[in-house]
Amino acid sequence: MDTPAKRIGIGIIGAGVISDIYLRNLTGVMPNTRVIGIADLLVERARARAETYEIGAFTVDELLAHPDVSIIVNLTIPRAHASVAQQVVEAGKSVYNEKPLTLNRDDAARLLETAQKQGVLVGCAPDTFLGGGLQSARHAIDSGMIGTPVAASAAMLAHGHESWHPDPAFYYQPGAGPMLDMGPYYVTALVSLLGPVTRVVASSKRSFAERTITSQPKAGETIQVNVDTHIAATLDFASGVTATLVTSFDTWETSKSQLTIYGSEGTLRLPDPNTFGGPLRLLRAGSEDWEDVPLTHGWTENSRGLGVSDLARVLREGGTPRASGELAAHVLDVMYATLESSAQERFIRPATTITRPEPMPAMDE
Repeated sequence: MDTPAKRIGIGIIGAGVISDIYLRNLTGVMPNTRVIGIADLLVERARARAETYEIGAFTVDELLAHPDVSIIVNLTIPRAHASVAQQVVEAGKSVYNEKPLTLNRDDAARLLETAQKQGVLVGCAPDTFLGGGLQSARHAIDSGMIGTPVAASAAMLAHGHESWHPDPAFYYQPGAGPMLDMGPYYVTALVSLLGPVTRVVASSKRSFAERTITSQPKAGETIQVNVDTHIAATLDFASGVTATLVTSFDTWETSKSQLTIYGSEGTLRLPDPNTFGGPLRLLRAGSEDWEDVPLTHGWTENSRGLGVSDLARVLREGGTPRASGELAAHVLDVMYATLESSAQERFIRPATTITRPEPMPAMDE
């Protein structure tokens, strides 16, 4: 394990709810990161986080100029992801965005181009695909446990955020909805397992024109729905696999998530891609009994920030980040293709492609 002085210096912009798990892991679990400080438009919120985790409270400009900060973790609201990340790379620092990378393809391409010119790196959540469940599934697929993958199915079914989220209106506006909010977990998982997507066709709709908030503190307020809230897509992969993906805020569904890979010699039932652990289950060809597959690769605890740690590894050792900006840009491209396919009533071919990220090492390595 590196000594604190040798760890890569991290700055965080955005002290909202999600910052807590990042701070907990980057200050206490990840072996190669050292959090220098945090900034937020709400200064008191940044100071509170700084006091809890014994780090500095800074302005954004101070973090960008800090000589010990090499990576900025951008935990701002989605509509600020592009502008803040662009500011970071123009300042000569690497950036790791919360998902989605940006809210449109042009901003994503501009960010990656600027980072390349500046000689810095871009990473992006989700990093859950680096967890024990999905990485063990990756190992199972790559080792031939289910033969040749032929198909996949994925579903994120829920009835929206208005019953539990304190401020749910954003989720029903452009830049959100079930595809851009939850789709990154599912598309990233599929791409990391099966490779790039080459063609998309989809049908989408908004089943309810408005939503009534029942959660506090805004119970009784109505939300105008300005984004499609049920998307059913078919994704064709360069590897030959065809996958179905449904994301919905319009259904009364209790299981909430489903991700399955079908192969010529068996089927893998994967865990929720918004988690790091299991269970991972296998149905072998000709059998009627599912069996548990041991988790052998990746991390199984809630390890948000693992992608940041991997980015720090690349800064020191070279190579390509697993949770890279290029991966996130391809995922963004695929998600928008689902919405455009329905609106334009045609197949869409993503303009981007990627090479599958390197797998995580075995847990005992």
